[in-house]
Amino acid sequence: MSSITITLIQTDLVWEDRAANLQQLEQKIRPLAGKTELVVLPEMFSTGFSMRPGLLAETMDGPTVQWMKKLAAECRIILTGSVIIEDTPAGAEKPHYFNRLIWMLPNGQMGVYDKRHRFAYAGEDMHYTAGQKRLIASVKGWKINLLICYDLRFPVWARQSAAGSSPEYDVLIYVANWPNRRIHAWKTLLQARAIENQAFVAGVNRVGKDGNGIEHSGHSMVVDPLGEILYTKEEAEDVFTITLQKSALEEVRSKLPFWKDADGFVISDK
Repeated sequence: MSSITITLIQTDLVWEDRAANLQQLEQKIRPLAGKTELVVLPEMFSTGFSMRPGLLAETMDGPTVQWMKKLAAECRIILTGSVIIEDTPAGAEKPHYFNRLIWMLPNGQMGVYDKRHRFAYAGEDMHYTAGQKRLIASVKGWKINLLICYDLRFPVWARQSAAGSSPEYDVLIYVANWPNRRIHAWKTLLQARAIENQAFVAGVNRVGKDGNGIEHSGHSMVVDPLGEILYTKEEAEDVFTITLQKSALEEVRSKLPFWKDADGFVISDK
């Protein structure tokens, strides 16, 4: 059975300062070359969780995506995290902005996932367009479901399908800017998503105070398919690498094949 090595980067972010964030993240990422296969960054890692996309948005040819492409190639890693992107359809009357997760491969190919559940409490629904479909990436025989922050509160969007002969995915990743005031929900729901989907779950959160004065305490986590916490870190910045074993996942699913009994459903595009 295969294994996959994943690195979580829990970091403070400089508010709305792309150059500063990319510089500090590159200093954390370059030493990982040859030591990991997948590096996971927080939500909106180049800016912080900002509601000013008109000022901060980039295109898919912009500096942050190019930085990801360059770093992934030079370090021979997969690099993922979300960025403020403008991707306006032809003929649209106004710009369309997305909280877009980029899945960047070393060869320059990429996948994207646009956050479906926008955090209306902070006005995200007023500034960003909702995504309509998930991204489940494949690497080394592992299937990885990639979601963003507030998506964590909506279990149907992450639910394994019972339609096939095997689960849809093996690892569920959330990139986040989850505030300390609701950190109990973050920790509890990460464990719940692992248990109900019989998958490894990794949640990468930021630390520090953002430009709105909101405190973030990290608590990035890796959880096994039984809900046991394999790693967590609070308050401080951290770069943590872990190797996940497919054999451990298959053992749980074989002995306790609960995923086969899941309800069938179709998700509306509304």
